[in-house]
Amino acid sequence: MTSAEAARRLRQCGPNETETGRRFWAVRTFLGFLANPLVLILLAASLISGLLGEAVNAALITLMIVLSVALDFLQVFRSEQAAGKLRALITPTATVWRDGRPTAIPVRDVVPEDVLDLRAGDLIPADARLLTPAPLMVDEAALTGESLPVEKRAGLSPADQLFAGTSIVSGLGQALVTATGGATQFGAIARALVERAPASEFETGSRHFGFLIMRTVLGLVLFVFLVNALLKRDPLESFLFALALAVGLTPEFLPMIITVTLAQGALRMARGQVIVKRLAAIENLGSMDVLCSDKTGTLTQGVVVLQEHVDLQGKDSSAVLQWACVNSALESGVRSPLDAAILAHEHPAIGAFRKRAELPFDFERRRVSVLAEGPQGVQVLAKGAPEGMLPLCAFVDTEHGALAFTPELQRQAHATFERLSRAGYHVLAIARKPTPEQQATLAAADERDLVLSGFAAFLDPPNPTARETIEQLRESGVGIKLLTGDNDLVSRTICEQVGMPTERVVLGDELARMTDDALAVVVERASVFARVSPAQKNRVIRALKRNRHVVGYIGDGINDAPSLHAADVGISVSGGVDVAKAAADIILLERSLAAVYRGVIEGRRSFGNITKYVLMGSSSNFGNMLSMAAASAFLPFLPLLPVQILLNNFLYDLSQLTIPTDNVDASYIARPRRWDTGMVQRFMFGLGPVSSLYDFLTFAVLLGVFHAGPELFRAGWFIESLATQTLVIFVVRTAGSPLRSRPSTALCLSVLGSTLVGIGLALSPLGTIVGFTPVPPAFFGALALLTATYLAIVDRLKRRFYRASGWQ
Repeated sequence: MTSAEAARRLRQCGPNETETGRRFWAVRTFLGFLANPLVLILLAASLISGLLGEAVNAALITLMIVLSVALDFLQVFRSEQAAGKLRALITPTATVWRDGRPTAIPVRDVVPEDVLDLRAGDLIPADARLLTPAPLMVDEAALTGESLPVEKRAGLSPADQLFAGTSIVSGLGQALVTATGGATQFGAIARALVERAPASEFETGSRHFGFLIMRTVLGLVLFVFLVNALLKRDPLESFLFALALAVGLTPEFLPMIITVTLAQGALRMARGQVIVKRLAAIENLGSMDVLCSDKTGTLTQGVVVLQEHVDLQGKDSSAVLQWACVNSALESGVRSPLDAAILAHEHPAIGAFRKRAELPFDFERRRVSVLAEGPQGVQVLAKGAPEGMLPLCAFVDTEHGALAFTPELQRQAHATFERLSRAGYHVLAIARKPTPEQQATLAAADERDLVLSGFAAFLDPPNPTARETIEQLRESGVGIKLLTGDNDLVSRTICEQVGMPTERVVLGDELARMTDDALAVVVERASVFARVSPAQKNRVIRALKRNRHVVGYIGDGINDAPSLHAADVGISVSGGVDVAKAAADIILLERSLAAVYRGVIEGRRSFGNITKYVLMGSSSNFGNMLSMAAASAFLPFLPLLPVQILLNNFLYDLSQLTIPTDNVDASYIARPRRWDTGMVQRFMFGLGPVSSLYDFLTFAVLLGVFHAGPELFRAGWFIESLATQTLVIFVVRTAGSPLRSRPSTALCLSVLGSTLVGIGLALSPLGTIVGFTPVPPAFFGALALLTATYLAIVDRLKRRFYRASGWQ
């Protein structure tokens, strides 16, 4: 290609860079987070509190909003950072043919139909196809998950495509660029990282809860304002009363409760070798019911090992190990992971041999041979693909010495090779041949009439803790699915070894032909997806999410980055590539599913405490606000002044601040839990009216027994309302008996402290400032009776509710 043509194509196609997505303004992103319904409600509550003169309450609500939004806002750049990591993986220069000669140019200037010069060690700068006849060995581990280099030949086959970001292990050749920049496989991954990920379970649940509160608040405010308008009360005072009710119904401390609960969970997880990058991921981890995993380094140890060395009958053979070790030790070419696995045995015979000559590995012969001098004399030692080695063998080693390789023995050898292959092993044949003492050279003809010693079988072995942890996850309600680029035989073997079902294995080719509707059915039945591309992994995850699963994904390669981004919770390991760690929500400091299991339990503990606040806060607040709304319709005065409503709500929220420290029942962590707006609504509308019933009984006592005026009525109801809604925490916090489930010390102190402060304030001279008058001592006897019976009734209703919701 001429330089002029290259410049034209560069203008037409753009630079060879991965796209990081559209640029965005920070203000637009910030406003997007503020559009959350719950945040809008809290902003309105803060404004109303300020208008009512409650500067402290307004400041606290605003602080909660800022903390919550800031945590989310800090994450908006994660996608661009992850895509930026992809750019860093591309080598800065490439050698292309320009104007008739090889020229080194910046990678960003490579254009389609450039001809690349490639050699061992090069990082391929763009998608391309090989032009020269000699094949190349390419390391695609980071892109496809394959643990061994793959062979690429000239041709149009998709299997022979060269991909940007992969590297040449051995060979020399030229390739024609077929795609650059965003059109490459790398570009597809980069686009996946900057696309908005599907909403996580946590985001969806909190949004639905916000809409529930918004509908309830609007309905209650309109009802109260309409009633007071019909009763011809002061419009301004009625409006402020309705707005105060709205503030009282909003869970203004929810963002702070969530933040503190998840932050404490993150600290505990860090001590367990799990680093949390995004706090909301802890709740998603606890809600997760499907964990998808790439096998390398998670289900397996991530290293190839020599698993078996057997003779032609499949029996263990020390001779096979000896000859394999000597061959690999004397070989001078590029050592493969298989050589490293062989040499890890450090066979003592290695030091007794000296190399005289070598026939290095090539892609036509698919074997490597050395001429070695040792205690048994001079021998040719060969190892290679069984398909090419077995036809070269004329003899076979047996316990009776070398025998002719008869058709019967050949059938035995082929049967052993096929058995190992079906079991998922990568197999090499090991052979030898005695030669004259004076021989000093080696030629292809010397690789004939070999003596077959046996087979060496290699495997990336399962992680020793994987089976136990998979069983623990399964018992905890978390299913495991394998998504891997490796072949189905290897995948099936690993899954059987770690206890995963393998009745249904879906291959990438089959998945490519499926419609989304068909895939939605298949993902429920199959546990193993082999030879799948990064895009197909993404399809599986999105199909699971459409089926209402909360999906986690664990992986550590470039090919895992889009899946980590799309899952509800992405999990990588500290030894993973940078782009995977950037796309992940959680990073494991140890390569073990056991760390994931610990994170799941911690996530459920955090979600349990958050759920307590939501259920208690929504039901108690709704009951109190319902009582005030009803009371305002028949009382000749407002049941509580706006400032008293806000004070009651503030003290209640203070009592809840220590919920993150509370102990969690075993039933909370027994299986996945998720945001259930319907459950919250049933709890709120079921227990809220019970609270209102006891408020009406309190009204009857105050008006019928103590003949209370406005100030005494407000003081008495303020005390009863605060006492019942704070003390009920001890009942609602557990699905079982409150006498058997011990709350944390901090929760006991905060609940009792807030209650006593509220009573003391109503009885003290300070109470007159906010419109209270001291209540008679006899009122406390009635208060004790009302509170005790209220807690007993709530306990019975709560148990029925938890049983019906499957929480007990």
